[in-house]
Amino acid sequence: MYRKLLLLALLVLLAAFSPKKPPSNATTEKTPSYQGIPVSAAKQANPVAASPESLARAKRWWAMDCEMCHGKNGDGKGETAKEMKLTMEDFTNSDMLKDRTDGEIFYIIKNGHNDMPAEGERVKNDETWDLVNYVRAFAKKNADAKGQ
Repeated sequence: MYRKLLLLALLVLLAAFSPKKPPSNATTEKTPSYQGIPVSAAKQANPVAASPESLARAKRWWAMDCEMCHGKNGDGKGETAKEMKLTMEDFTNSDMLKDRTDGEIFYIIKNGHNDMPAEGERVKNDETWDLVNYVRAFAKKNADAKGQ
């Protein structure tokens, strides 16, 4: 009787401390890849004009949620990104987003990407479109500064 209890206790301990294998259907990505952006989302046109008002509204969100990783100027050199050793895209490089639609950028902001958390419903759609305008403005500012 005691042998059976001791054996059972040993099996329970072994099971508790054995390495766990992830389920076979587990994915390694935290969020959808760029290829996972639905075509309908990618084709969405930005209904918010890139006006000074739009950029001013986005600047507030950027300072609260984005700047820590993407940097104040969109160069990808934010303090949190440095601390976490994250490689961030440089939005001041006009080539970086040239092949991305506004709809794709909107989708990424709303749904997140890799280590970037999703804004989801916390940020209203118009505010997200403002952020799309703001992200695009980094490359434009850089091009203007270079006289291009």
